[in-house]
Amino acid sequence: AAPADPQEATDHIAKLGGVGSRRIRARYTCDPGYKPVSDCFCVRFSPDDQYVAASFANGAINIYNADTGKQEFVLNNVEGKDGLSTPLPTTQLRWRPHTVQSKTKSVLISVNAEFDGQILHWHVKSGKCLHTITEKGNQLFCLDYFSDGSQFATAGRDRLVRVYDEATKREIQTLQGGDLKETAGHSNRVFSLKYHPHHPHILLSGGWDNTVQVWDTRRGHSVRSLWNCYLCGDSVDFTSDGSQILTGSWRTENALQMWDFGAGDINLAETVEWKSASSASTCMLFAAQCSKDAESSMVLAGGSQENEAKFFMRPPNGRDLQPFGALVNLPKPVFSVDFAPSSRMAAIGSADGLVRVLDIL
Repeated sequence: AAPADPQEATDHIAKLGGVGSRRIRARYTCDPGYKPVSDCFCVRFSPDDQYVAASFANGAINIYNADTGKQEFVLNNVEGKDGLSTPLPTTQLRWRPHTVQSKTKSVLISVNAEFDGQILHWHVKSGKCLHTITEKGNQLFCLDYFSDGSQFATAGRDRLVRVYDEATKREIQTLQGGDLKETAGHSNRVFSLKYHPHHPHILLSGGWDNTVQVWDTRRGHSVRSLWNCYLCGDSVDFTSDGSQILTGSWRTENALQMWDFGAGDINLAETVEWKSASSASTCMLFAAQCSKDAESSMVLAGGSQENEAKFFMRPPNGRDLQPFGALVNLPKPVFSVDFAPSSRMAAIGSADGLVRVLDIL
């Protein structure tokens, strides 16, 4: 791997927004040096802001020092090992939340798109795979932990959402279908999954069927749906207080949207105007996320067509998001974005195989 380049991303930064708004600055760019270039499918900061993990199309997971960009560990790297067929992509990563229950810190969970999809628990510092769960016949595209680390959920090709107990690693529930009146579950692949920040029984999932489903584990099926959201990546999120949902759709119009998540219906709060920094056309989104501060004061989204990632300020009322910075004219699409838990950095993973980390000032 090449040493982290502090300058590479500077050429792509566009400053947006008015006086007094936040801005972004290039911190470093990580190049794992894979030949051929391997797309970066997921980037994730660790809960303590110490590491940034990146997963790649060749199955490898690289762990970088979040402060310096220096590569610290590589997991699951089978390059150059004789007799191994090419592994399928590591599609998504999540760090296990640091909580009272978990004695071991630096545990990372990954899923892959093998034909029998695997959920792998990694101990980052030793490089050991602690546990493997296989979902027969299901390619896995997404997973998420509940905030206390007690359970996690997975989803992928077979349209079901499976909930696992972290302590026993056993599947405790399969969520499928709807109430047959208002909701029907998913009818196509699922690419994005997110737990409610405070309620472990509520999950969101979205994918190719133009819906986001709201699941309730107490009922075992979908209880509400958002329509006309075309999700092709990790692009559904809750605000930190659970009051709004963010969706990023892979389309040229109405791609970035905020929804009010109340007791009754879920109503569209705002379609965020993209207005590309570099051209009039918009970005088709693969990734969208709210910042992890209590106010969810920022939103970051990125994708293809314009190959850019854009930062927005989210006002306290959750309306009228304003852009304040962007990475533009990247050579390939943005596949993954992540805010650091401190909200002072963000990472952007791209199909060009690079991980660009920015300071938020």
